[in-house]
Order: sequence, then structure tokens, then C-alpha cells
Amino acid sequence: MDEHYCAGCGVKIQTSDEHALGYAPKSALQHDPVVCQRCFRLTHYNEIQAVSLTADDFLSMLSRIASRDALVVYLVDLFDIMGSWVTGLQRFVGNNPILLVGNKRDLFPKSTNDHKLMSWLRRSAHEQGLKPVDVLLMSAGKNHGIEEVAVNIDHYRNGRDVYVVGATNVGKSTFINHLIRQAGEDAVITTSRFPGTTLDFIEIPLEDGCSLFDTPGVVNAHQVAHFIETRDYKKIMPTKEVKPKVFQLNEKQTLFLGGVARVDYEGPSKRSLIAYVASSLLIHRTKTEQADDLYARQLGHLLAPPSEGVRLPEMVRFDFRTEETDSDVVFSGLGWITIKGRGARISAYAPKGIGVSLRPSIIKG
Repeated sequence: MDEHYCAGCGVKIQTSDEHALGYAPKSALQHDPVVCQRCFRLTHYNEIQAVSLTADDFLSMLSRIASRDALVVYLVDLFDIMGSWVTGLQRFVGNNPILLVGNKRDLFPKSTNDHKLMSWLRRSAHEQGLKPVDVLLMSAGKNHGIEEVAVNIDHYRNGRDVYVVGATNVGKSTFINHLIRQAGEDAVITTSRFPGTTLDFIEIPLEDGCSLFDTPGVVNAHQVAHFIETRDYKKIMPTKEVKPKVFQLNEKQTLFLGGVARVDYEGPSKRSLIAYVASSLLIHRTKTEQADDLYARQLGHLLAPPSEGVRLPEMVRFDFRTEETDSDVVFSGLGWITIKGRGARISAYAPKGIGVSLRPSIIKG
């Protein structure tokens, strides 16, 4: 029997075990293109099925690139840089040149300076040990900047294959589907807001005999999305421009970001805190002395997500003192809170395992 590979996620099709990876009923083999049951249900019913691949499995697949002569297009989520970096990417792709593309520019306020955003992205890459040949911005979901990225890919690949890599949920498949549409073909790669949709390399032939490959997204376990239920994803993942929410906090006041994050402002004096998170995520202010009791009583109710009855890992505390004029307290995969002015004492809380960090603010004003 001829071998078939899912046009949605790239996995090898099998028809014997409906609970195993790559299952499709035999009748699906008569369709063109062929998709596995997982991709079919994801596309038509917005359902996600668990898979057995681990982060190590994904990284093992990426390591194949090191032996190829190719251009690596590295997509990162501008709204979640911490959760976008693939640790040790350079060793997985070898000496191949890297074109760094920041996706989801549309989530930032329109007033954000693109040149400053690209400079910040380049500095962040250098801190990760990467020296990209160029840095670009785009919004794959809105089809903004795709053509410029495509032109630069053609320039830098210089007649070689292209591998599009990145962490889960940075928009790789959405981006490639736009490229396919520009070529006059139907988009077939499965895209969704759920992490880990692409499960193996998907090859798209190019006109000159080379190929463009969509690769599996590397799972970064410290993103908020991996700690909450599927039904809560849409409440924490913004899909449109994030509107900053400004709060004037006195000493010993607390902001809750739903039930998945908390920021205590310890002082000194009154200060502005600006939240950059999904509009659907409730932000609740209270006195710090009441915060623990409120969390215990209202988790899953007023403080949601998570949904009622869902248990999160215990909250871990991170203490910061701001040294920049403006600083961001970042929660990986959720957003950030900008602290105005130097010398602020802040305690940030998130469930154990979620990345929390402090950085110089990327949006001024």
C-alpha cells in the first residue's frame, strides 16, 4: 500500500489504531489532500487531541536541519518573546544562516515604533547567542508584511531550501499558508491557536526545484497555555490589538490577571502600572493584605481563568526592583505589566513552571 502523509500536520497516515498518531479511516485515503483524524477534527470541530510527542522529539526533528544547506527562517511571537526562544537553536540548525521574523506585530498598539521593536528584537537575539542576517516584522494572522518577508526569503536563500522554525503557536503554519495562497494554491496546513499542531516536516515544492519546509513547533513548557484548559485559551490569547489598561496603585495594592498571575506593588508612593494582556482577561485590583484570601475564595470564579474546578500548580513569588525609567514584568504567554519609574518594589506571582521576568519596557510613553 502506498504511504500517505497528512497534508495538515505532516505525520505518516495509518488506518489501524484510531488512538495512535496519524490515524485516518480508510475512506479518507480517497480524498485529496489526505488529512489525519486529528487535523480533521481540529479544522472542522475546533477540537484538539493529545499527542505522544515530547519536546525532545521535536528538537530531535529540528536537528536534521544541521546537515542541510538551507536558509532558516526563525519565527518568534513578539507578544511572547520569552516563550518564543528555542534554547540552543544555533546548534540544531548548524552553520545555516538565520532570518529572524517577529510575528504578531498587529497585537501591539499602532503607535509602537517598528524600528525600536526591531532593535529590541535584534538585541534579544544576540543575548540568545544568535546573529541573524536580518530582522523583519509581520502579522501573519492579518496578512501584513508577508510579501516583504517572502522577498527577503528569496534573497537570502540564494537557491537553497528553506526551513521555517520556531516554538509552538508562533504562527508558522499560518505564515506558510499565506505563501501557498500567493502561489495560487489552496492552503492545507492545519493552523489553530492550540500549541503543537504541526507534527513532522511538511514539504512545499518551490519553482526552482528546492523546497520550503514547515517544521514542528518546539514546546516551551513555561508558557501559560500549557497550564490551563483548552476552553480557556481564547481568554488569555489576544487576537487583536491589545489596548493598554492603566491603573494608579498605592503602596500595598495588588493586581490579579484572572487567576493565573498576580502583581503586588509594595511602593514607594503612588505609581502607574499599565497592563498589556488580552481584553477578555479580567484584571482585578485589591489590597495586598486581602489578596491571599481573595485568591483562595475566588479562584475559578471572579479570578478566572482557570475554569472552576481546575487546579493550577502552587503560586511562586518573584521579587523585583525596577532600575529603568519604565520596566515590564513579563508572564510568558500571557502578556506583561509596565511599571512606570525607577525604584519600584514589585512581587510577581505565577503558577510554578510559568516564566516570569523583568525587562526594560519595549513600549514607551
